[in-house]
Amino acid sequence: MADSPERARLAAIYAEHADFVVRVARQLGAPMAELEDVVHDVFLVVHRRHAEYDSSRGSLRSWLYGICRNVVFHQVRGRTRAELRLQRVPEPTAGPDPDELLAQARAMATVQEFLGELDEGRRMVFALIDIEGLAAPEVAQAMNLNLNTVYSRLRLARKQFEAHIRRVNRGIGTSHG
Repeated sequence: MADSPERARLAAIYAEHADFVVRVARQLGAPMAELEDVVHDVFLVVHRRHAEYDSSRGSLRSWLYGICRNVVFHQVRGRTRAELRLQRVPEPTAGPDPDELLAQARAMATVQEFLGELDEGRRMVFALIDIEGLAAPEVAQAMNLNLNTVYSRLRLARKQFEAHIRRVNRGIGTSHG
């Protein structure tokens, strides 16, 4: 195998200097939980760049120190960026509990049932104003109606809605008692 001597040389470097890399990484502030990743990353760089190592510019340990420093700082910088991104994310809010969801579903079903009882003119005015939140003048303009007609339809629809709610409440009260 052509690269067998290269593998043997890299294995020897690892065996001789892995403990040094662990100690340096700890001194540079790498968390204990990340030491294995740091050592792995350092020796990946050594594997990739071993041909670039020039012993005339310094010892192997000083070269390993430089690589380790860069790996640790890169990880710290990445962790800091991730923490900053997480700080920008709003805290999740608790959703409605099952009882609230059931109550909402029943309320929506009641409103849908009521809307089905209305004629189209009252239904649209009621839905646009009381459900969608539009102002009466906006509805009058959108439906091409006189403003007084909109108010009249709204008043009648609200009256019907109150009667519908009373019927529903009476039905609930008698079914449980």
